[in-house]
Amino acid sequence: MSQHYLDTVVHSSRSGLQHAGLREQALPFTVRVVRDEAELMKAVQIRQAAYGRHLPEFAQTLKLPEELDMRPGVAVLLAEAKLDGAPLGTMRIQTNAHQPLALEQSLALPPALRACSLAEATRLGVTGQQVGRMVKTLLFKAYYEYCVLNDIEWLVIAGRSPIDRQYDRLMFSDVYPGMGAVPLQHAGNIPHRVMSFEVASAERRWREAAHPLYDLVFRTRHADIDLGPARPPAIPVVPARQRHKNVRQDKIAA
Repeated sequence: MSQHYLDTVVHSSRSGLQHAGLREQALPFTVRVVRDEAELMKAVQIRQAAYGRHLPEFAQTLKLPEELDMRPGVAVLLAEAKLDGAPLGTMRIQTNAHQPLALEQSLALPPALRACSLAEATRLGVTGQQVGRMVKTLLFKAYYEYCVLNDIEWLVIAGRSPIDRQYDRLMFSDVYPGMGAVPLQHAGNIPHRVMSFEVASAERRWREAAHPLYDLVFRTRHADIDLGPARPPAIPVVPARQRHKNVRQDKIAA
């Protein structure tokens, strides 16, 4: 996200300024938790397409929903265009209420952090169209609001280079300063920086830093973000081992 883009988004949020209370901003898309098989498949579609632009081999393992998509404590967000319902972006949020975070397969979190309520964002993907940059920003706002609604204390995220710089700009901090990137099993063993963000101090820290997205996140109401309760879709899932086997067979057939 360029500084010019951040400034543009904040400026646009002021166009709906009301006389009192929060600003209101209508979006050209909606963001909500998937509620059925059709919506989940839309999320999978945009997920694979986004990964395919940068990590085409790993994207081949993302053709179908993953087991984690349907587990308790997991929410898959989907951004859809209002015009035609086309999928524009997705993010998966996993809390540690029922099981350790996916990244804990590869890295032990500090005990003090592990004792807190956590939510890890994974499988972030947006359309390659120009609107994709705004979709990504609003998915992160939805991620934060989801954590507030569910009493989550810390956001946890992993970023590969150069994506990790975006998280620096959002004021995430390294869980282990100085460690650098570590290979993550659930991310194709690609090295990532593991970073965290405290929910309780977020408003104050962004206000004191005059963060360019402060107004958008904390002083703007987006009715198009719907984080109401949703049950995970009950659909058949191909186990990860079988997905990798299918990818190998596809390569052989090619």
